[in-house]
Amino acid sequence: MHKLLAPRQQIRFARGHDGVRLAYALSGQGPLLIKAATWLSHLEFDWESPVWRHALHGLSAVSTFVRYDERGCGLSDWEVADLSFDSWLRDLETLVDALGAERFGLLGISQGASIAIAYAARHPDRVSHLVLHGGYARGRLVRNPSIEQREEAEMMRKLAELGWGKQDAAFRQFFTSQFIPGGTPEQHRWFNELERISTSPSNAARFMREFDHIDVVQHLAEVRCPTLVLHSTRDVRVPFAEGRLIASAIPGARFVPIDSGNHLIVGHEPGWAHWLDEVQRFLAEAAPSRAPVFETLTARERELVELLAQGRDNAQIAATLGLSEKTVRNHLTSVFSKLEVDSRGRAIVLARDSGFGKLSV
Repeated sequence: MHKLLAPRQQIRFARGHDGVRLAYALSGQGPLLIKAATWLSHLEFDWESPVWRHALHGLSAVSTFVRYDERGCGLSDWEVADLSFDSWLRDLETLVDALGAERFGLLGISQGASIAIAYAARHPDRVSHLVLHGGYARGRLVRNPSIEQREEAEMMRKLAELGWGKQDAAFRQFFTSQFIPGGTPEQHRWFNELERISTSPSNAARFMREFDHIDVVQHLAEVRCPTLVLHSTRDVRVPFAEGRLIASAIPGARFVPIDSGNHLIVGHEPGWAHWLDEVQRFLAEAAPSRAPVFETLTARERELVELLAQGRDNAQIAATLGLSEKTVRNHLTSVFSKLEVDSRGRAIVLARDSGFGKLSV
């Protein structure tokens, strides 16, 4: 298992198809891993939180990890006309375009899993591997449209409308107890506050209404990339059976039950070490293999190759590494000779095929 580091993040903005500002953050370095957005997110508040910190830092230790606040949440615009599933899918497409990412790993947690599934099915050439946790392909009223379920769904929406924005956390504690029933008092207090500051009461109700009707079952068989599906065995928020359904319908998917009652795996429980080990090993297996010829390069030459593969010109490489442009040219001449290529373009293609050029901060 990789040692957890203390990474930093950079927050940036992109514009959605309808002009909505979307906040996203980059952290870590390595193969690109994008997390499909979910509600109840706040890029800044989550970063050092007792509920998310271990996961964000753990994934940043092995990848260039990118996550974004869903429209209507966190640092993204809250006042939005469209909170539909289609808008969430298009926002992921917008983010990928903003990053200039050609091929990447995709992570979907909870409601984000359905977005990730739909994206992977629509863009099979872009997603190299897929990780899903606590996900569902069918919303509450799709998998069980009974009168009782409809009444329960309406009750939860009403709870959000009445109590989401209040200082008194009693209303929000109901939802917290579904997400992390095994959380510590500190984690419960933090999650209660996240609910209040991450979105408005009216948006919370709108999100829930849309979640209830999600249906991406028809897309499961269309996913073609290697897929890892994880699900807590005693998940209160999303039934374990939903994880089994996803894993059984995606061709070749690997299913990993996690011994936990929490929808979001928290850092102090044994299930977290199991989760992180499985995900890190899967990401390592999916990472592009580096051509042996790159092992002949010096550490400085590999730094140049990384920047070259990112599309930097000589002046930008020189400024980044604190070198003169003449020194950069001399280094690149040596690199091209060792790689046995006769042009900058061929060197870039070879470098990118070996995993260089991924986004980093």
